[in-house]
Amino acid sequence: MNWQVIYTPEAESDVAEAFLWYENCEPGLGEEFMRCVEACVTMLQRHPLMHRVAVDSFRRALIRRFPHEIFYEPESVKLTIYAVFHCSQDPGKWRNRLH
Repeated sequence: MNWQVIYTPEAESDVAEAFLWYENCEPGLGEEFMRCVEACVTMLQRHPLMHRVAVDSFRRALIRRFPHEIFYEPESVKLTIYAVFHCSQDPGKWRNRLH
């Protein structure tokens, strides 16, 4: 069963900013980033409890090929994505968003 995916406005902004950054680096790279994000989210829909808990009830999944991670919370049949951060960012930034 595929779970319903909900992006917070902040997570949508994270993805949009990363897309633009990669696309500005090399045309087409932003599209590849988006495909990798979508593949990761599809996997999360199928196996939402696959990844370990990062903090409280929030889990973290790494995005293939790109140094980004998705912070999400599975609840019932709903999967809420709270953040999509570059791995080099200050961990305090995503921790603040999850509390």
